[in-house]
Amino acid sequence: MWNGPTGDLTYSGLRVVELAQDPQGEIVGKLLADQGADVVKVEPPGGAAGRHIGPFRAGNEGDPDASLHFWAYNTSKRSVTLDASTEDGRAQRSSLIAGADVLITSDGPSRLAADGIDLDVLVTTHPELIAVSVSPFGLTGPWADWHTSDLVALAAGGILNSCGYDDHSIPPIRPGGNQAFQLAASFGHTGLLLALLERQATKLGQLVDVSMHEAIAVSGELANPYWFYPRVLLQRQTCRHAQPSPTQPALFECADGVQVYFALILSDARTWSVLVEWLATLGMDLDLGEEEYLSLAHRQERFSYIQTIMESFFLVQDSTTVCRDAQSRGLPLGPVLAPEQLLEDEHLTERGFFVPVPLPTGGKALFPGSSYRFSYSTGNPTQPPRLGEHTGENFHDREQAAV
Repeated sequence: MWNGPTGDLTYSGLRVVELAQDPQGEIVGKLLADQGADVVKVEPPGGAAGRHIGPFRAGNEGDPDASLHFWAYNTSKRSVTLDASTEDGRAQRSSLIAGADVLITSDGPSRLAADGIDLDVLVTTHPELIAVSVSPFGLTGPWADWHTSDLVALAAGGILNSCGYDDHSIPPIRPGGNQAFQLAASFGHTGLLLALLERQATKLGQLVDVSMHEAIAVSGELANPYWFYPRVLLQRQTCRHAQPSPTQPALFECADGVQVYFALILSDARTWSVLVEWLATLGMDLDLGEEEYLSLAHRQERFSYIQTIMESFFLVQDSTTVCRDAQSRGLPLGPVLAPEQLLEDEHLTERGFFVPVPLPTGGKALFPGSSYRFSYSTGNPTQPPRLGEHTGENFHDREQAAV
């Protein structure tokens, strides 16, 4: 895992077998594969479940090699197919696992057992193997075999109740982007890194049991501390942090129609001084520079008035000017962008975040690159595998090595 005279961290030489069929496990494999690990995705003859989830590349509807969903979570991997319901298939799978540093699974205990997988036995049989299970509810407990989805996980873990609008007659709103799967994968990736560090010292692998439910339960921002200490419940608020009581809107529209997010916090004296100076550049500070506004109590009493001034201040400027001026003054403010606008984001472009990746169906498309940078050997995603693309070469290589 640690390569090169400079001590840079890469996954070159790390052998990973991925049995995961769900995003929370597939993302862990992707994070490893994009940084150079040899990740072999083991799929049933019909392909992993994600290959049959749309959208599909235009003109390739239903093609298991053209699922954008599958591509998103499986870049840089190799694909082998085997039928684990047969004796030969299980023998081939066992051969792959025997040569692996890491095994990734995403099923609960009963489904693993039905598939002939006993993780405790595997880490005992192969002492250096690290088995990473990223399952819906963990491998133990009364819910261990419950099924889930991203929405169910967010609901059961408490996050969903904090997401939505001021109007509480509307149900909570699920945040997009498969956040539950992403959170679980992040914990799985971290657990794996810790296990790899432990193995360097002890030469022993282990079972890393990650529960998506638990990962979400500790990721609810302010909900837990508000309940544990003052015993109050949070209230959903439109585009603001959930709080026990309503707070002022934080979205302001600019002259170009773009909204910016700016949480108007009056409690900090320095921030207030900077804000008044900024307003004065356009002659819109009005009476806010008067001495009585140095009192926090007075500012809070006049909050609605201050909010109205800020709304007018933003409406007479374009969003680019507002963002640059605010940041130059140390004020945290940014534009509200649509996902597709990120492709033209000057900061992401400068850092080369989006990278062209060849597609199994031909051509190239832009994919998100690595979210972190190393001094040496930072990897980026490469082509997602076609179904069973590496089956022959993989088993042939292993047979040759055994001779």
